[in-house]
Amino acid sequence: MAREPRTGGEGGGEGGRERRGRRRDSDRDNRQERQEGDELKDKLVTINRVAKVVKGGRRFSFAALVVVGDEKGRVGWGAGKAREVPEAIRKATERAKRTMIRVPMREGRTLHHDVIGEFGAGRVILRAAPAGTGIIAGGPMRAVFETLGMGDVVAKCTGSANPHNMVKATFAALQKCTSPRAVAARRGKKVADILGQKKDAAEAAEAANA
Repeated sequence: MAREPRTGGEGGGEGGRERRGRRRDSDRDNRQERQEGDELKDKLVTINRVAKVVKGGRRFSFAALVVVGDEKGRVGWGAGKAREVPEAIRKATERAKRTMIRVPMREGRTLHHDVIGEFGAGRVILRAAPAGTGIIAGGPMRAVFETLGMGDVVAKCTGSANPHNMVKATFAALQKCTSPRAVAARRGKKVADILGQKKDAAEAAEAANA
């Protein structure tokens, strides 16, 4: 008795072609994710062991806080919780990649202006700095600036020293940052007009202090 040809297997038929096509698409997506991951730099800010009291005793897990950036003006933060440390870090890294923001920088190294950020009890002050100053900031804020790619900045924490509050307050401050080009576009003026106003204001302040 002759056998009928197989049409639904891996090697032939519409089903096989569809599976091979899906596999190629999946491999392409994985390659793109690896390439993007290679361009990003992540830093573990803090990891904390937390305990949940259950009927049989205490169940331990780990909470991780991670910042991720491309060192070219994009940065994000994420928190993850799992029973094992590597899994918590992986969850935090994935969430950080999904919440990345772009921060405008002057000359690619510092802020355009001073800014204050607040989140809960956390409060930070970020100041623009001249070339060669470096990153003068505490641990959690330093991790944010290093992954962001900022070379010169002075930061001070005047509120809660909790790493989560410090990181969130720093991101609140960075989201307030803007560039002269964006301000000029919003006001319908030229960039030179905006910079001229800033120069006049600085000269007036110096004259008042003299």
